[in-house]
Amino acid sequence: MSKPRSRPITKGPAFHWFGYYDKLQFDPAGSNVLGMAVGFEGRSPLPGDVIEIGVIDLGAADRWTVLGESRAWCWQQGCMLQWIPGRHGEVIWNDRAGGRFISHILNVETGERHTLPHPVYALAPDGRSAVTVDFSRINDMRPGYGYAGIPDRNRDCLAPDESGIWRVDLETGGSELIVTLAEVARIPYAYADLAGAKHYFNHLLVNPAGTRFVFLHRWRFGQDRFFTRMLTAGLDGADIRVIDDSGHTSHFCWRDAGHVLAFSTPVGNRPGFYLFEGAMGRPDLVIDDPVDGHCTYLPGGEWIVSDTYPIGPDREQELYLYNVATGGRLSLGRFPTPLNYTGEWRCDLHPRVSPMGNRIVIDSAHGGNGRQMYLIEMQSDHVALHVRDIQVIQKGHGL
Repeated sequence: MSKPRSRPITKGPAFHWFGYYDKLQFDPAGSNVLGMAVGFEGRSPLPGDVIEIGVIDLGAADRWTVLGESRAWCWQQGCMLQWIPGRHGEVIWNDRAGGRFISHILNVETGERHTLPHPVYALAPDGRSAVTVDFSRINDMRPGYGYAGIPDRNRDCLAPDESGIWRVDLETGGSELIVTLAEVARIPYAYADLAGAKHYFNHLLVNPAGTRFVFLHRWRFGQDRFFTRMLTAGLDGADIRVIDDSGHTSHFCWRDAGHVLAFSTPVGNRPGFYLFEGAMGRPDLVIDDPVDGHCTYLPGGEWIVSDTYPIGPDREQELYLYNVATGGRLSLGRFPTPLNYTGEWRCDLHPRVSPMGNRIVIDSAHGGNGRQMYLIEMQSDHVALHVRDIQVIQKGHGL
């Protein structure tokens, strides 16, 4: 079976990307995709750096239409640009104005726009609320994921009780601090004393039922590498549960309302993608592979699409489909990334899937004109793959 081809849907001289894999880049019809454009690469964003927000019409020769701009963005996750589920033609993204981070909601069809006094991170599936974090603190703790322009006012505090996770009402603009760094830092950790660590939150995602959200609690001792545990909570911040306390949780996605697929190294286990239930317990190994990636279930839950970090002398990033039932895998392509795309301004593929599961858009710098977005179209024979058409991964077999 031949691999589906990828084609660029953006081009220079500007650099284009979308960022994280867990945001709605496609509209419900799968024909319009969101993106961002900027005129430079290879350095951290400065407070005065502005990016352009746009939408690409795949049915009109990939026409780029400008929607707005943002002064609150990062290389890995952009400005949280995404379609708002359940609200026809509306998109949202973060910005900075008046000494604070904010968000804009725009109806791309009518042009009606209004601004909320808070930024957003992850949206509830009903499109009425969101959860968000302290982007100033993230920028201080791990550049590349927070926003420049507003210093962390709690920089000297290890676990402040006025910073954490907020719930934002997308209709009224109201917000409420529902989980604090101080309270989560007090939850006992079996493998170390966290009293001298500095804490922050990152990577929030609401479950498909809109009842709970998952988030990562991270901490550092001085300039050492960060450690991580994965937790969930109700949308009101109640019933906080530790799901993975290994210290190594990485990328994740919800399989359904009660299960999270995450790359981790659970205590006593080898690295891989594990399925975690709604409470601490023994996780199930799903993808037995030691290479981390950005995972998403395709509609129906039979297939997972993921990618890899650069591998080998050509620094190839692989995009692949994984069959949950058979353990088989189909490579959708390998994309070499230049040497200068490392660290904070690396260009991960971050595959985003259309609602029907037949289209994928990635960010990649393999084309020779900087980071751009590429579309992979999968026909029905690629989506409904037969076992004989794919390479079965043997236990312990890497990429």
